[in-house]
Amino acid sequence: QVHLVESGGGLVEPGGSLRLSCAASGSIFRFFRMGWYRQASGKQRDSVAGITRGGVTNYTDSVKGRFTISRDNAKNTVYLQMNSLKPEDTAVYYCNTYPPVSTYWGQGTQVTVSS
Repeated sequence: QVHLVESGGGLVEPGGSLRLSCAASGSIFRFFRMGWYRQASGKQRDSVAGITRGGVTNYTDSVKGRFTISRDNAKNTVYLQMNSLKPEDTAVYYCNTYPPVSTYWGQGTQVTVSS
């Protein structure tokens, strides 16, 4: 079983930055591809970015050039650096394996981009 805890969200003005963290329990973390997902109010949860065990990354088009996913296998943690934030980035952000496993969803962390 994997337990995931997201943190780092908050309220930020357009153009600002946030860094999200996802701490995973268990030493098996380093074997998983990991991803960040987000769900805006009233919408489905979508993939934002993914990273392989070796650090190869991919991003949804709307965040390319603005978001960076990374991981520290020694700390069982995956990060999402978000720059040049836009109001449309407002959502609850979650991490999970990539592709996601339904039983691994955590509580997420709220990101609100507003002036």
